[in-house]
Order: sequence, then C-alpha cells, then structure tokens
Amino acid sequence: MRFSQVLSSATLAGAALANPMGHEHVPHKRDVAYVTNVQTTTVYGTAPQQIGGQSTTLALDASNSVAQQAATQTSSLSGLSRGVEAAPSEAPSSTASASSSVGTSSSSASSSVGTSSSASTSSSSSSSAPSSSSSSSVGSSGAKGITYSPYSNSGACKSSSDIASDLAQLSGYDIIRLYGVDCDQVSAVLQAKSSNQKVFLGIYYVDAIQDGVDTIKSAIEAHGSWDDVHAISIGNELVNSGSASVSQVGSYVSEGRSALKSAGYTGSVVSVDTFIAVINNPGLCDHSDFMAVNAHAYFDYNTAAEDAGSWLVEQIQRVWGACQGNKEVLITESGWPSKGETLGKAVASKSNQESAISSIESSCGSDVILFTAFNDYWKADGAYGCEKYWGIQSS
Repeated sequence: MRFSQVLSSATLAGAALANPMGHEHVPHKRDVAYVTNVQTTTVYGTAPQQIGGQSTTLALDASNSVAQQAATQTSSLSGLSRGVEAAPSEAPSSTASASSSVGTSSSSASSSVGTSSSASTSSSSSSSAPSSSSSSSVGSSGAKGITYSPYSNSGACKSSSDIASDLAQLSGYDIIRLYGVDCDQVSAVLQAKSSNQKVFLGIYYVDAIQDGVDTIKSAIEAHGSWDDVHAISIGNELVNSGSASVSQVGSYVSEGRSALKSAGYTGSVVSVDTFIAVINNPGLCDHSDFMAVNAHAYFDYNTAAEDAGSWLVEQIQRVWGACQGNKEVLITESGWPSKGETLGKAVASKSNQESAISSIESSCGSDVILFTAFNDYWKADGAYGCEKYWGIQSS
C-alpha cells in the first residue's frame, strides 16, 4: 500500500547474522557471516496495513525517527534467527539435496527497488493484493495459522494416520504452513485438514523447483483444488542463512512462479526470509507477492515473553517500511520455546511460551503463523538448546 505523502526519509542500519544451519541431525555448519547494509527508505501510501486493528503509520518527529528506532533495535539482532528449517537427513525425500553452488554472501545483493525481472508481477500485487495475503481473518486459536512438520521423533516420515491425528488438534487455525513436499506431506495434509482450512505450501529445495511443483500439482489434483492453497513459498531464509543473494532469490521465485502458473496455480508466490534480512536487503521486496517473514522475540535478549506481541508489531512495521509500504506483511514464523537457555530477558519455559503466544495473538494474531505445532525431537538441540522445544501443542 502507498501513502499519499512522504512520512519519513531516514537511514535504516542493522547487522544481520547469517546463522549456521542447525536443524538437521548432522548440521552442516558454515562460518558466521555478518552482513551490514545501509538503506535510505522513504515511505509513501494512503492506506497503511492494519495490524491487530492498529495502523502501521508511525508517529515520527525529531525525537522519534525511523533511524533512531533502527539504531536502538539493531543492537540485539545478532541472534534473531532460528536458522534454516530443513527436513531431517534421514527422512525420505523425493527432491534433490540442497544446492551448494549458491552465493555465499547477501551483502553483494542488490537492494534497490525494481531490479527484478519479476518486479512488475510482484509490485502490481500490492495495489490489488491477492486475497490470500490481504485477508485478516483469524481462526478460533487466536492466530492466523501454525507451522507443521511431518516427522516422527526419530526423523522418519509420519504415517498418514498420524498426520491426520495431528491435524485434528489444529482445527482452530485457518492456515497450516508446510516447509517442503517430502514424506507425501502435501497429500496427507490436504486429506486431513478441515474443509475451511488452507495450506501454505513450501518448495524447500531450490535446485529442484520443478520437482516440487510436480509433487504439489499431483497432490492438488488427487485431493483438493488450488483454492485450498493460501500461498506457496520458494525457499526458506535463503538470504539470512547466506545460501543465496537477493538476485538469486528473485530467480528462484521467478522460476517457481512460472512453473506454478503452468501447473494451473495463479495465487501468491513468495520467498520466506527473516525480518532483519528484508530490512537489510529491501530488494527482497521486489520478488514476493507479499512479504513472508520469520521473527522470534526470544532471540532479542531485550524482550520478555509477555512483550512478544508488541515486539512483533514493531518488526511488522519495520518490514512494511523497508518495502516502502508497497507490500502486505505476514509473519510466517513466530513463537517461544518451552525449554532452552535464558537469553537476557527471554526465559524459555512452558508458562512463558503460553504468555508469549497469548501476547502475539492479542497484538497481531491475524497477521501471524505461529511456530510450531509440536516439539521437533528429531532436531539437534541447536546453539541455545531450544530447537526441539517450540511445540505449542506439546506438553
């Protein structure tokens, strides 16, 4: 959406941490890469995005500028990513392994608006937003959706009956987000979900996009329709993890969008990344039909569980501003671990998880897909000993 007058012109500066991959049984670690970009952002528009009933418009004056907000908020951004959500290495997969030939730094990526060959497609969607991204409906759970992974504690694929049992516990969410197409998860979830639920599908391996599209198409033809799909993501946290540059992400999304269109899908196509990756690399705004970003207050150090919702609203505002008000913002991951290290004010516990989720739901639930349905015991503990313990439904 665009403002009719300039609200602010300020410098946003921040340091984004490309975390090592730590979501597999045998993590493929990479050196930590710090990326600092400076971007002057001018925000325009006439109808700001509404977040929890509040406008994204910020009251700015000499004592409260975007630059000052960025300066105070980026000091704790060194750990603001859970890393890359990958299938367990033991899980059967119909796709190829992730490509290792992608770029190693996002600092070389273009951050200017309008550099993508698909810019006209994604930009036009902001003036006539896809219904899947503009809807502010919220399920009985209090949030728009929840993420789901189809793996057992050992990392094996769950059976269709086990997936159906899991989905029965998630009927209060309007959207079920999946990360990949392995384990026949698209077919299983389409069959198990409620008729009023939609799926946010993902093609995880960007070197096997056509294979992913073919799998999705087959599942849709057998067990549903494209109307069951809220959106489809190409890749997850590629820039934040240092796996791809902004321009490479644009190429992946363009390839995915073209293949999906040929398969009969005309809905929203995005690439999910972290909120700070988008703020530091606003060229990402060019490629997605709406901004799909992951953001976890637990890693902020300065935010307690009960303040997770207000913190998340601020990050939605920042991403919206980084995209110059031209794209709706949907949080595609946000949650709180029930177990793990204490990070400043962030204390991992079940009671604090409940407090954080309540705060998120009351502040901006209609713009959030919660992370995650069940504990992921198939994962490694991760840097802060918390990776297994984000399951909201788990005791």
